[in-house]
Amino acid sequence: MRTIQCAADHRSVQVIDQTRLPGQLQWRTLSTLAEVAEAITSMVVRGAPLIGVVAAYGVALALRDDPTDLGLQASCARLIATRPTAVNLQRAVEGVRRAVAEHLPHERAALAFAAAEALTRAEVDACRAIGEAGLPLLQSAWDAKGRRGRLEVLTHCNAGWLATVEHGTALAPIFLAHDRGLPVHVWVDETRPRNQGLLTAWELREHGVPHTVVVDNAGGHLMQRGLVDLCIVGTDRTTAQGDVCNKVGTWLKALAARHAELPFYVAAPSSSVDFELHDWRQIPIEERSPDEVRWLQGVELVPPGSPVANPAFDVTPASHVTALITEYGVFPANSEGLRALRQRTLGAS
Repeated sequence: MRTIQCAADHRSVQVIDQTRLPGQLQWRTLSTLAEVAEAITSMVVRGAPLIGVVAAYGVALALRDDPTDLGLQASCARLIATRPTAVNLQRAVEGVRRAVAEHLPHERAALAFAAAEALTRAEVDACRAIGEAGLPLLQSAWDAKGRRGRLEVLTHCNAGWLATVEHGTALAPIFLAHDRGLPVHVWVDETRPRNQGLLTAWELREHGVPHTVVVDNAGGHLMQRGLVDLCIVGTDRTTAQGDVCNKVGTWLKALAARHAELPFYVAAPSSSVDFELHDWRQIPIEERSPDEVRWLQGVELVPPGSPVANPAFDVTPASHVTALITEYGVFPANSEGLRALRQRTLGAS
């Protein structure tokens, strides 16, 4: 299934409420700009490609209520502010804005929905292609292992179809490898405090992929014991130099992988690459509510009065990334590789 469905009358969209998973699969209807913004902020929907698509539909829904220039400007600004780190969201919103800005107000909503639908198709195609591009890397690792035992993959956060629209990014090659008969097994980081790893486990279970959930800090131990063959993660924003911003804790996995001399791959659609950004220090790192760490199901875990910091992302320098897996193929994580990727995106546009 896809993570988002647009109503036939273009007056609402339905999304999977990811805050209910893995316990319950529930759909939520979003009909207004406010509802879309809240769904993105509260992580009812999450994952860089998906929040970009949802935000694009959010602009379209907003234009049904207020198609004026001021309304367009206000809706775009509100949506971009919901999750500042993922470049997909800003790019999607700006894409819809450009598609409708020069048209008459009464034409804008329909054009915005068309732009959002086109973006949805593009993200699905990109993730499918990422799976095909990444599959040979898994096959090569399996061959290098002598085709003995299992192909052991470690991932962090959730970069499956729940984080996109369909197929996923980091999980796309894994799903495909499993379908093609490779005996792949996935070590799934919990990824606290939001526990996105539980979504990964749910997806893998539904697809029949063998996996094991581990605490976030077990990754280094597994690599040290020779229980990991390669790592694959997603990204919310990648710079023009190949530096990768992903869920906090990714940098620690990359450090351990470098020490263990293991490949560390990042799977990303080109929509997650910020070709204009060269200094990773300029990436806005979202600081989420301390309550995500302090409280669990109504129980206060942190001693009262103890401050809590909750950065949602960290940056893995390009020097620790083996390669980027994109819809256009596999590219080195450096300025030359990113220039080549950009040329491919310009040639395809």
